[in-house]
Amino acid sequence: MSAVNVADDDPFADPVVEQDQQGFVGDSTLAVSRNASLTLGTDALIVLESTTTRAIPFYNVLWADFTKVDITIQYAKPTSKSDVRVAYIHYDLSPDQIDPAVVKAFVSRLLDRAYGSAQRLKRIKVLVNPYGGAGKAAKWYNRDIEPIFAAARCEVDVEKTQYMGHAVEIARALDIDSYDVIASCSGDGVPHEVFNGLAAKPDAGKALRTLAVVQLPCGTGNAMSWNLFGTDSPSMAALCLIKGVRTPLDLVSVTQGSKRTLSFLSQAVGIVAESDLGTEHIRWMGDARFTYGFLTRILRKTIYPADIAVKVEISGKAEIKNHYKKESQLKSENTDATTRQVSISLPSADIESDNTAAENLPKLKYGTVEAPLPDGWELIPYENLGNFYSGNMAYMAKDANFFPAALPHDGLMDLVTIDGDVPIMTSIKLLMSVEKGKFFDMPEVRIRKVSGYRIIPKNQTDGYISIDGERVPFEPFQCEAHRGLGTTLSKNGYLYEAKGVA
Repeated sequence: MSAVNVADDDPFADPVVEQDQQGFVGDSTLAVSRNASLTLGTDALIVLESTTTRAIPFYNVLWADFTKVDITIQYAKPTSKSDVRVAYIHYDLSPDQIDPAVVKAFVSRLLDRAYGSAQRLKRIKVLVNPYGGAGKAAKWYNRDIEPIFAAARCEVDVEKTQYMGHAVEIARALDIDSYDVIASCSGDGVPHEVFNGLAAKPDAGKALRTLAVVQLPCGTGNAMSWNLFGTDSPSMAALCLIKGVRTPLDLVSVTQGSKRTLSFLSQAVGIVAESDLGTEHIRWMGDARFTYGFLTRILRKTIYPADIAVKVEISGKAEIKNHYKKESQLKSENTDATTRQVSISLPSADIESDNTAAENLPKLKYGTVEAPLPDGWELIPYENLGNFYSGNMAYMAKDANFFPAALPHDGLMDLVTIDGDVPIMTSIKLLMSVEKGKFFDMPEVRIRKVSGYRIIPKNQTDGYISIDGERVPFEPFQCEAHRGLGTTLSKNGYLYEAKGVA
């Protein structure tokens, strides 16, 4: 085998080689013709031709095929800062000059680099909300998403939702052994339905652990995609799904009356809930409707009195930052996301002792909202409540990192409370601080990591309560977190794509 005349630490260097008849140079370069070669660099596939050299990041490589006479590599080519489309490189091969076994070995190594611990050939159940994205979700799926799935050789089953609650029915009836992923081309409402459909299955616990629930952002609210993939681009999210690693996800049980539902994103009472749900009639304003709703309410200094009981696990911003730092550093201990999943031990309260019970939803350790207050909880009047906001993820929308200390599977909710009678200019500064990344450290923001809470609104006959952005009855409710009950896909397997707390 001929030596490569190139520095080992420079994958972009132009290798000057004396090719042998096998067409294979060293352990990382395949000479596909007299004037072209493919090299497995540090982070990218280096394509060297007679007049050009280009690098295709391994993350963007979707698939590679070969026969005795040709090789084709399909990849996601950036078309803008946030979007990609399918492209390919193709070379004819001469079986007299290149051993097919060598090509096979190269392709195998390329796909190993391209996918790492991510599952290949994912089986995806796609739910398209035809009303999502002002009616453009189906168009975006066909134009931006489907070609990427096809290029990655995914097995895809597409179904359109017909009405509110349809995704619940679909997920409840789904054969969990036939799919790896349920992907919603929608806003955040359809993933909420999917989690609750899986929770309604007889083997709910197994279903939630087996099927990864993700969002392909095609709605007005795309918080799930921002948190897991760091984008609201349908094409980029499709690539992130293809390369996503399985990640345990905390889910929250919400009880109102005798009804129990699951929440994956947030729960809100007060100005955030009203600014979102109370402005549905002006959706044409886009993201500006939330700002409009917020400003009109702070000018009135609206308050939302309630009695609140909280099971606090971590209090104090310094302690929360330490907790976040500790969890973040686990990456160095488990760099492989697949290994990390099995190395995490869930709290004993979330694990049933017998196999039959483990297939179901975990028992409510704090009971329901109708039960007596759990031991150690105290119901405290909060007469001047302005905002009650509990988050399971960091981003609530683009540039809205309300919960920078949130983690996918620490078994805790991040609870923010803010007084409703703070000065108007202070309220405006609070709103502006979210986009600037300074919300967490604002002195008016009280934040705690909690495992459960109960809130009882009072002095109002009607109002807004938001669960994952969906309106629920204006009644008392109770929540408790379940560590790692759900499953999703993310880019790294242990953190959200949001700037955390330092």
